[in-house]
Amino acid sequence: MENATLMDEYGYVSDGKVFLKGYLGNPDRQIGEVKRTEQEAIDYFKNRFNIASSKVEQLESDVEEAQNKGSYLTKLVQLRKKLLSFDGLGDFVPLLERLDKLEVVLEDLIKVNQEKNLEIKRALLDETRAVQVENDDWQAATDMLQEIKSKWIRTGPVDKEYQEEVEGTFQLLLDTFFQQRRDFFSELNRVIADRIERYTELIAKSDSLMRMYDLDEASRILRQVRAEWKEVGEIPVKRSAKLYKQFKRSNQRIMDKINRIRGIVTQPQEHPMVTKQREMCREAEQLARSSDIIQASERAKALLNQWKEIRLPPRVGDKNIAERFRSACDKIFELSYLARVISRKYPAFEIRTPQDQLNIKIREMEWLIKREKADLEVTIANAQNMPPDPEAERQVMGKINIQRRKITMKEKILEEYKVALTRI
Repeated sequence: MENATLMDEYGYVSDGKVFLKGYLGNPDRQIGEVKRTEQEAIDYFKNRFNIASSKVEQLESDVEEAQNKGSYLTKLVQLRKKLLSFDGLGDFVPLLERLDKLEVVLEDLIKVNQEKNLEIKRALLDETRAVQVENDDWQAATDMLQEIKSKWIRTGPVDKEYQEEVEGTFQLLLDTFFQQRRDFFSELNRVIADRIERYTELIAKSDSLMRMYDLDEASRILRQVRAEWKEVGEIPVKRSAKLYKQFKRSNQRIMDKINRIRGIVTQPQEHPMVTKQREMCREAEQLARSSDIIQASERAKALLNQWKEIRLPPRVGDKNIAERFRSACDKIFELSYLARVISRKYPAFEIRTPQDQLNIKIREMEWLIKREKADLEVTIANAQNMPPDPEAERQVMGKINIQRRKITMKEKILEEYKVALTRI
């Protein structure tokens, strides 16, 4: 400093180098060199001090606006470290004092937050201990624990003095619960495996009755096997349905053999709702041949609504009946629509010759098919350009399938008209 050639309040130039005067017990520190003139060098580093000042102001502003103010403590510590080595000329002491004051505020806030967090986490520990598995409903208990864990994660840290205690206790409670769950399902799987094995044994025992000559004894054992089947216990639905189907088929083979030998003729029983559907199918097919097709379409709508209300157990329904009913209704609705089109375009249709009537029906149906196919092409093109959306794709595919079904029925009716025309 004795050789200083230019002095400033906070620094000086010596031997072509710029120095910052020491402060807070720190020695003088070189912060740069003179590039052109000594005054320009001093002015340059004074301007750089403004950068340091603005960083402190920005941090204070950010803390003021922030919800989680405590998260800025690390940034404050880093900024203080940078200020102590920052190359600039100015009074760094007030800046550091401002950071010291802000640090006290943040540490107090963190302490308060940590106390609140400790209170919250201890309450969550109590909630975790209170979780009970009722009626073997492990999923409900697991959902409750997952919700508690989510709250735990969202809760901030606690004081280091309690950190290991609360985190360790919570993890131990979770580990204990999930180990108990694993043990439960391991035992459940063992029980299910034993039950499946028992069901399989009973099916084999039922099959073996086919080789017995003593029909009375076979009937007695079959009743016993059926009683034992009911006592085995529950297994997963899909596996249960498959095994029961095998068991029922085996039982039926035995009963068929016994009835055949004894000369007993049995009639297969049909589910009442299937019988109801069969009757509705016959009525729909009769309506499709009705002379008043518009009136028939009103009845078909009522039948369709009734059909939708029928609830059948799995694998009980007759797919053939369902397809016949759907086809009959489709035909009624297509014929009804065609009749309305013809009635509007040809007022004197009823007094025309049968040949003229068929020609009109063929011409109009061909036009309807052409229009329907054009609509289908547009729908398919739109579907191909749709953004990925499973629900929207499902709806569009449903619409496409309906359009295709309508075209198929129209083409079938058109072919019937053409055949009828050749017979005139």
